Amino acid sequence: MSTLAQDVPTEQENSRLRIGSRDKNVSWYNSNLETLTAAQRDLFENYSHIPPDGVIPHILRVREKAWQFHPLPCIGQLRFIDFALSQSPLYPEILARIKSGGKLLDLGCCFAQDLRKLAHDGAPVSLLYGAELESQYLELGYELFLDRDTFKAKFIVADILESQSPLQELDGKMDIIYIGLFLHLFDLDGQRNICERIVKLLKNEKGVLVLGTQVGNTKPKDVPFGEAKKVFRHDEKSFEKLWKEVGEKTDTEWKVTASMDWGLGAGSKKRPWDDEDTRRLVFEVRRIR
Repeated sequence: MSTLAQDVPTEQENSRLRIGSRDKNVSWYNSNLETLTAAQRDLFENYSHIPPDGVIPHILRVREKAWQFHPLPCIGQLRFIDFALSQSPLYPEILARIKSGGKLLDLGCCFAQDLRKLAHDGAPVSLLYGAELESQYLELGYELFLDRDTFKAKFIVADILESQSPLQELDGKMDIIYIGLFLHLFDLDGQRNICERIVKLLKNEKGVLVLGTQVGNTKPKDVPFGEAKKVFRHDEKSFEKLWKEVGEKTDTEWKVTASMDWGLGAGSKKRPWDDEDTRRLVFEVRRIR
């Protein structure tokens, strides 16, 4: 990862390169998509039935609509075609549990790309749920995967921090909750409140599972993100502490497995909210009591 001085945004650049700007001259906007993985091609060609030479132009067309709607880094960097859940070592277990009747909720599901991957790999669609604050992401998901008439997962438009929301219908029913690139968008109090809400969504039994990926930091701290907003970046120990506090508040106990690496373009210092200590935090949290 480059740490050259010219890669570090100046104070003037930081004031311009704000989250929410549609300016494409930012480090979190990839203008081109040169190659696709075998898994990406498989899904778009064999699930969405897009001709091979049309896959990349199709992805970029839908991304442009999303960028005009809500220009977040995950949109600019095309993270929505990573199918990150399928890269988890737990993916075979997750597939098996759903095929055996377990229910999975993708919280902050964006285009619900990970749900499409699960369905393509044989998970019963009736056991897949997605929750998203912005309904337009869900609409763009149908456009991206060309499956409006065939993909019948249950979608809920809701704010998880609202005490009264449509999410209440799922309370106590979920076996697995996936929160990829979601939790790190909140400050520490917000994360704690969300995790307590997640516990309520899960079945009241041992073995229920929470997993995901987010931006972390080797030195846990608040990080400016967008205008007048700070978010909290964890390391492994602070993330484990978070779940210990959640367990104490909810009378539950959780085993946390977390690790950090250089994924998500972290550590490059090219994005205003990154520094040399920025990493990707990958985690799984399993209830043991």
